[in-house]
Amino acid sequence: MRAVITRVLSASVSIDGNEVSKIGKGFLVLLGVHKNDTEENAKKMADKICGLRIFEDENGKMNISPKDAGAQLLIVSQFTLYADCSSRRPGFSDAARPDLSKPLYELVVSQCRERGFETGTGEFGADMKVESVNDGPVTIVLDVGTTEV
Repeated sequence: MRAVITRVLSASVSIDGNEVSKIGKGFLVLLGVHKNDTEENAKKMADKICGLRIFEDENGKMNISPKDAGAQLLIVSQFTLYADCSSRRPGFSDAARPDLSKPLYELVVSQCRERGFETGTGEFGADMKVESVNDGPVTIVLDVGTTEV
């Protein structure tokens, strides 16, 4: 499982011109599911997202957790994170099919909510427009499971 996490001042998702989710300060998480991912990977990813200390303390050091910063989460499914770009036309054979990826995506979202985070989402499989006001900018890539580095 792979996540691209951007620290944001705000972020939103719109579908067909209608805003479906919006957050203030927090993390915009683009989440990709690998074809070999498991529920264990989803739980580990949620733990990493919720514990990632990339908010600045009084000394300007990234040391504050999202919970302590009062952060919100916006988690958007993103199968293209597993693009194989060895040719000019990307292939997506490493991305999980929807019957696997949707439940694992939903598990990450529910795990984050269970940890007390206000968590917005896009709509799985929809053509979404994502807007964000990046803070820093700070962007982190997390991998867990078979693709962990």
